[in-house]
Amino acid sequence: MTGLTAFTGTGRFFRGNIHTHSDRSDGALPPQAVCRHYEEAGYDFLCLSDHFLERFGFPVTDTTGFRSNRLTTIFGAEIHAPENSHGEIWHLLACGLPLDFAPLGEGEDAVALARRAVAAGAFLGIAHPQWSSLSIEDGRQMAGIAHAVEIWNTGCDVECARGDGTTLLDALLSEGHRLTGYAADDAHFKLADYNGGWMMVRAEANEPEALLAAMKAGAYYSTQGPTILDVAVEADQLEVAMSPAVTVSLVGRGSRAECVTGRQLTRASLPLTRFVGDWCRLVVTDAAGKRAWSNPIWP
Repeated sequence: MTGLTAFTGTGRFFRGNIHTHSDRSDGALPPQAVCRHYEEAGYDFLCLSDHFLERFGFPVTDTTGFRSNRLTTIFGAEIHAPENSHGEIWHLLACGLPLDFAPLGEGEDAVALARRAVAAGAFLGIAHPQWSSLSIEDGRQMAGIAHAVEIWNTGCDVECARGDGTTLLDALLSEGHRLTGYAADDAHFKLADYNGGWMMVRAEANEPEALLAAMKAGAYYSTQGPTILDVAVEADQLEVAMSPAVTVSLVGRGSRAECVTGRQLTRASLPLTRFVGDWCRLVVTDAAGKRAWSNPIWP
Protein backbone atom coordinates (compact mmCIF):
# COMPACT_ATOMS: atom_id res chain seq x y z
CA MET A 1 0.00 0.00 0.00
CA THR A 2 2.27 2.79 -1.27
CA GLY A 3 0.15 5.62 0.10
CA LEU A 4 0.74 4.32 3.63
CA THR A 5 4.54 4.23 3.29
CA ALA A 6 4.83 7.86 4.37
CA PHE A 7 3.17 7.01 7.68
CA THR A 8 5.16 3.95 8.67
CA GLY A 9 8.77 3.31 9.56
CA THR A 10 11.31 5.72 10.94
CA GLY A 11 12.55 9.14 9.93
CA ARG A 12 10.61 12.40 9.87
CA PHE A 13 8.89 14.63 7.33
CA PHE A 14 10.83 17.18 5.30
CA ARG A 15 9.14 19.87 3.21
CA GLY A 16 10.42 20.36 -0.32
CA ASN A 17 9.84 21.67 -3.82
CA ILE A 18 11.39 19.80 -6.75
CA HIS A 19 10.25 21.91 -9.72
CA THR A 20 11.46 25.52 -9.96
CA HIS A 21 13.47 27.70 -12.33
CA SER A 22 16.19 30.34 -12.16
CA ASP A 23 17.83 32.67 -14.66
CA ARG A 24 19.95 29.71 -15.78
CA SER A 25 16.96 29.11 -18.04
CA ASP A 26 13.71 31.14 -18.12
CA GLY A 27 13.35 32.18 -14.47
CA ALA A 28 13.67 35.73 -13.19
CA LEU A 29 16.05 35.19 -10.25
CA PRO A 30 19.59 33.82 -9.96
CA PRO A 31 19.98 30.38 -8.34
CA GLN A 32 21.17 31.75 -5.00
CA ALA A 33 18.10 33.98 -4.68
CA VAL A 34 15.78 31.10 -5.51
CA CYS A 35 17.40 28.93 -2.84
CA ARG A 36 17.20 31.71 -0.26
CA HIS A 37 13.52 32.28 -1.03
CA TYR A 38 12.64 28.67 -0.22
CA GLU A 39 14.88 28.60 2.84
CA GLU A 40 13.22 31.73 4.24
CA ALA A 41 9.79 30.24 3.47
CA GLY A 42 10.58 27.29 5.75
CA TYR A 43 11.39 24.61 3.20
CA ASP A 44 13.87 21.87 4.03
CA PHE A 45 14.98 20.99 0.50
CA LEU A 46 14.85 22.26 -3.07
CA CYS A 47 15.60 20.90 -6.51
CA LEU A 48 16.44 23.73 -8.90
CA SER A 49 15.17 22.24 -12.17
CA ASP A 50 16.07 24.58 -15.00
CA HIS A 51 15.13 23.68 -18.57
CA PHE A 52 17.67 21.24 -19.99
CA LEU A 53 17.68 22.76 -23.44
CA GLU A 54 20.43 23.71 -25.89
CA ARG A 55 19.50 27.40 -25.89
CA PHE A 56 20.23 27.53 -22.16
CA GLY A 57 23.38 25.41 -22.38
CA PHE A 58 21.81 22.21 -20.99
CA PRO A 59 22.09 23.32 -17.35
CA VAL A 60 22.20 21.05 -14.31
CA THR A 61 22.98 23.74 -11.77
CA ASP A 62 25.43 23.04 -8.97
CA THR A 63 23.63 24.40 -5.90
CA THR A 64 26.05 22.97 -3.35
CA GLY A 65 27.23 26.44 -2.34
CA PHE A 66 23.68 27.53 -1.52
CA ARG A 67 23.03 24.81 1.04
CA SER A 68 22.77 25.76 4.70
CA ASN A 69 21.99 24.26 8.09
CA ARG A 70 18.31 24.72 7.18
CA LEU A 71 18.13 23.94 3.44
CA THR A 72 19.62 21.14 1.40
CA THR A 73 19.52 20.98 -2.39
CA ILE A 74 19.19 18.21 -4.95
CA PHE A 75 20.64 18.55 -8.46
CA GLY A 76 18.14 18.19 -11.28
CA ALA A 77 16.55 19.63 -14.40
CA GLU A 78 13.38 19.74 -16.44
CA ILE A 79 14.37 17.60 -19.40
CA HIS A 80 12.89 17.74 -22.89
CA ALA A 81 12.72 15.70 -26.08
CA PRO A 82 10.30 15.35 -29.01
CA GLU A 83 7.44 14.82 -29.06
CA ASN A 84 4.07 14.36 -27.36
CA SER A 85 0.68 13.79 -28.98
CA HIS A 86 0.34 17.49 -29.79
CA GLY A 87 3.64 17.62 -31.64
CA GLU A 88 5.23 19.55 -28.75
CA ILE A 89 8.30 18.73 -26.70
CA TRP A 90 7.95 16.61 -23.60
CA HIS A 91 8.45 18.16 -20.17
CA LEU A 92 9.83 15.67 -17.65
CA LEU A 93 11.01 16.53 -14.16
CA ALA A 94 14.29 14.76 -13.32
CA CYS A 95 15.19 15.27 -9.66
CA GLY A 96 18.53 13.73 -8.77
CA LEU A 97 20.66 14.05 -11.90
CA PRO A 98 24.47 14.08 -11.88
CA LEU A 99 26.04 17.41 -12.79
CA ASP A 100 27.57 15.85 -15.92
CA PHE A 101 24.30 14.44 -17.30
CA ALA A 102 24.81 14.38 -21.06
CA PRO A 103 22.83 16.64 -23.41
CA LEU A 104 20.08 15.25 -25.60
CA GLY A 105 21.64 12.95 -28.17
CA GLU A 106 21.00 13.17 -31.89
CA GLY A 107 17.77 11.30 -32.61
CA GLU A 108 17.14 10.62 -28.91
CA ASP A 109 13.41 10.56 -28.16
CA ALA A 110 11.60 11.24 -24.90
CA VAL A 111 11.35 7.59 -23.87
CA ALA A 112 15.08 7.06 -24.31
CA LEU A 113 15.85 10.30 -22.46
CA ALA A 114 13.54 9.32 -19.61
CA ARG A 115 15.18 5.91 -19.29
CA ARG A 116 18.63 7.54 -19.26
CA ALA A 117 17.60 9.96 -16.52
CA VAL A 118 16.23 7.16 -14.32
CA ALA A 119 19.36 5.08 -14.93
CA ALA A 120 21.40 8.09 -13.79
CA GLY A 121 19.54 8.06 -10.46
CA ALA A 122 16.71 10.54 -10.98
CA PHE A 123 13.25 10.56 -9.48
CA LEU A 124 11.29 11.12 -12.69
CA GLY A 125 7.96 12.92 -12.86
CA ILE A 126 5.56 13.58 -15.73
CA ALA A 127 5.40 17.37 -15.44
CA HIS A 128 2.20 19.48 -15.60
CA PRO A 129 0.07 17.00 -17.60
CA GLN A 130 -2.95 19.29 -17.72
CA TRP A 131 -0.93 22.29 -18.90
CA SER A 132 0.50 20.10 -21.66
CA SER A 133 -2.93 18.52 -22.31
CA LEU A 134 -1.27 15.12 -22.26
CA SER A 135 -3.40 12.25 -23.53
CA ILE A 136 -3.65 8.80 -21.99
CA GLU A 137 -1.45 7.59 -24.85
CA ASP A 138 1.20 10.09 -23.77
CA GLY A 139 0.91 8.84 -20.21
CA ARG A 140 1.32 5.22 -21.26
CA GLN A 141 4.65 6.04 -22.93
CA MET A 142 6.09 7.13 -19.60
CA ALA A 143 4.11 5.00 -17.16
CA GLY A 144 6.65 2.19 -17.07
CA ILE A 145 9.57 4.56 -16.64
CA ALA A 146 8.45 7.53 -14.51
CA HIS A 147 8.03 7.32 -10.76
CA ALA A 148 5.24 9.87 -10.51
CA VAL A 149 2.79 12.30 -12.09
CA GLU A 150 2.86 15.97 -11.14
CA ILE A 151 -0.62 16.30 -9.61
CA TRP A 152 -0.30 19.98 -8.68
CA ASN A 153 1.64 22.78 -10.40
CA THR A 154 1.29 26.23 -8.84
CA GLY A 155 2.68 28.12 -11.83
CA CYS A 156 0.29 26.48 -14.28
CA ASP A 157 -2.63 27.25 -11.97
CA VAL A 158 -1.62 30.92 -11.70
CA GLU A 159 -0.95 31.38 -15.41
CA CYS A 160 -3.77 29.45 -17.07
CA ALA A 161 -5.86 27.58 -14.46
CA ARG A 162 -4.33 24.25 -15.48
CA GLY A 163 -2.60 23.26 -12.28
CA ASP A 164 -4.32 19.97 -11.43
CA GLY A 165 -2.77 16.80 -12.87
CA THR A 166 -4.80 14.15 -11.04
CA THR A 167 -6.85 13.17 -14.10
CA LEU A 168 -3.86 11.60 -15.85
CA LEU A 169 -2.67 9.92 -12.66
CA ASP A 170 -6.10 8.38 -12.05
CA ALA A 171 -6.43 7.16 -15.64
CA LEU A 172 -3.03 5.45 -15.44
CA LEU A 173 -3.82 3.94 -12.05
CA SER A 174 -7.02 2.50 -13.50
CA GLU A 175 -4.95 0.78 -16.20
CA GLY A 176 -2.83 -0.88 -13.52
CA HIS A 177 0.21 1.40 -13.56
CA ARG A 178 1.72 1.99 -10.12
CA LEU A 179 2.70 5.65 -9.96
CA THR A 180 2.75 8.20 -7.18
CA GLY A 181 1.73 11.87 -7.37
CA TYR A 182 3.64 14.96 -6.22
CA ALA A 183 2.89 18.69 -5.91
CA ALA A 184 5.34 21.40 -6.95
CA ASP A 185 5.54 25.10 -7.75
CA ASP A 186 7.24 25.32 -11.16
CA ALA A 187 8.05 28.85 -9.98
CA HIS A 188 9.68 31.34 -12.34
CA PHE A 189 9.29 34.33 -9.97
CA LYS A 190 7.77 36.54 -12.65
CA LEU A 191 4.35 36.13 -11.01
CA ALA A 192 3.23 34.92 -7.56
CA ASP A 193 3.83 31.32 -8.62
CA TYR A 194 5.62 30.08 -5.49
CA ASN A 195 4.82 28.42 -2.13
CA GLY A 196 1.60 26.97 -3.53
CA GLY A 197 2.16 23.21 -3.33
CA TRP A 198 4.91 20.99 -1.98
CA MET A 199 5.98 17.50 -0.96
CA MET A 200 6.29 16.22 2.60
CA VAL A 201 8.91 13.47 2.33
CA ARG A 202 9.52 11.04 5.18
CA ALA A 203 13.24 10.33 5.23
CA GLU A 204 15.99 9.38 7.64
CA ALA A 205 17.85 12.64 7.03
CA ASN A 206 17.55 15.89 5.12
CA GLU A 207 20.18 14.78 2.65
CA PRO A 208 19.84 14.27 -1.13
CA GLU A 209 20.40 10.51 -1.12
CA ALA A 210 17.95 9.86 1.72
CA LEU A 211 15.31 12.15 0.24
CA LEU A 212 15.56 10.59 -3.22
CA ALA A 213 15.32 7.06 -1.83
CA ALA A 214 12.20 8.01 0.11
CA MET A 215 10.61 9.71 -2.89
CA LYS A 216 11.21 6.67 -5.09
CA ALA A 217 9.66 4.47 -2.40
CA GLY A 218 6.57 6.67 -2.31
CA ALA A 219 7.24 7.78 1.27
CA TYR A 220 5.67 11.21 0.89
CA TYR A 221 2.41 13.05 0.62
CA SER A 222 1.70 16.37 -1.10
CA THR A 223 -0.07 19.45 0.15
CA GLN A 224 -1.08 23.06 -0.40
CA GLY A 225 -1.27 23.59 3.36
CA PRO A 226 -3.19 20.88 5.27
CA THR A 227 -1.13 18.42 7.30
CA ILE A 228 -1.83 14.68 7.16
CA LEU A 229 -0.64 13.43 10.53
CA ASP A 230 -1.34 9.71 10.17
CA VAL A 231 -3.03 7.20 7.88
CA ALA A 232 -3.60 3.58 8.89
CA VAL A 233 -5.80 0.62 8.00
CA GLU A 234 -7.89 -0.95 10.73
CA ALA A 235 -10.10 -3.84 9.59
CA ASP A 236 -11.87 -2.48 6.48
CA GLN A 237 -11.51 1.19 7.44
CA LEU A 238 -8.96 3.85 6.59
CA GLU A 239 -8.25 5.86 9.73
CA VAL A 240 -6.94 9.39 9.13
CA ALA A 241 -5.62 12.07 11.48
CA MET A 242 -5.02 15.55 10.07
CA SER A 243 -5.00 19.29 10.73
CA PRO A 244 -8.52 20.82 10.84
CA ALA A 245 -10.42 20.00 7.64
CA VAL A 246 -13.90 20.29 6.20
CA THR A 247 -13.80 17.29 3.83
CA VAL A 248 -11.85 14.05 3.89
CA SER A 249 -12.35 11.95 0.76
CA LEU A 250 -11.24 8.67 -0.74
CA VAL A 251 -11.40 8.63 -4.54
CA GLY A 252 -10.88 5.69 -6.85
CA ARG A 253 -11.74 4.16 -10.22
CA GLY A 254 -14.59 5.84 -12.08
CA SER A 255 -16.94 7.59 -9.68
CA ARG A 256 -16.00 5.50 -6.65
CA ALA A 257 -15.64 7.74 -3.62
CA GLU A 258 -16.22 7.95 0.09
CA CYS A 259 -16.21 11.13 2.16
CA VAL A 260 -16.63 12.59 5.61
CA THR A 261 -17.53 16.25 6.09
CA GLY A 262 -17.55 18.62 9.06
CA ARG A 263 -16.43 22.03 10.27
CA GLN A 264 -13.24 21.17 12.14
CA LEU A 265 -12.45 17.53 11.38
CA THR A 266 -9.21 16.27 12.88
CA ARG A 267 -9.95 12.56 12.52
CA ALA A 268 -11.93 10.55 9.98
CA SER A 269 -12.77 6.92 9.30
CA LEU A 270 -13.55 5.91 5.72
CA PRO A 271 -14.65 2.46 4.48
CA LEU A 272 -12.31 0.70 2.07
CA THR A 273 -14.84 -1.88 0.87
CA ARG A 274 -15.46 -0.25 -2.52
CA PHE A 275 -11.72 -0.15 -3.29
CA VAL A 276 -10.59 -3.66 -2.35
CA GLY A 277 -8.55 -5.20 -5.16
CA ASP A 278 -8.14 -1.79 -6.79
CA TRP A 279 -6.75 1.62 -5.83
CA CYS A 280 -7.80 4.74 -3.99
CA ARG A 281 -6.32 8.11 -2.98
CA LEU A 282 -6.92 10.24 0.09
CA VAL A 283 -7.75 13.94 -0.37
CA VAL A 284 -8.02 16.31 2.61
CA THR A 285 -9.56 19.78 2.10
CA ASP A 286 -9.49 22.60 4.65
CA ALA A 287 -11.84 25.55 5.14
CA ALA A 288 -9.75 27.72 2.78
CA GLY A 289 -10.11 25.17 -0.02
CA LYS A 290 -6.49 24.05 0.25
CA ARG A 291 -5.83 20.35 -0.28
CA ALA A 292 -3.48 17.57 0.72
CA TRP A 293 -3.13 14.35 -1.24
CA SER A 294 -1.85 10.95 -0.21
CA ASN A 295 -0.14 8.69 -2.66
CA PRO A 296 -2.28 5.88 -4.10
CA ILE A 297 -3.29 3.05 -1.79
CA TRP A 298 -3.99 -0.50 -2.97
CA PRO A 299 -6.21 -2.12 -0.31
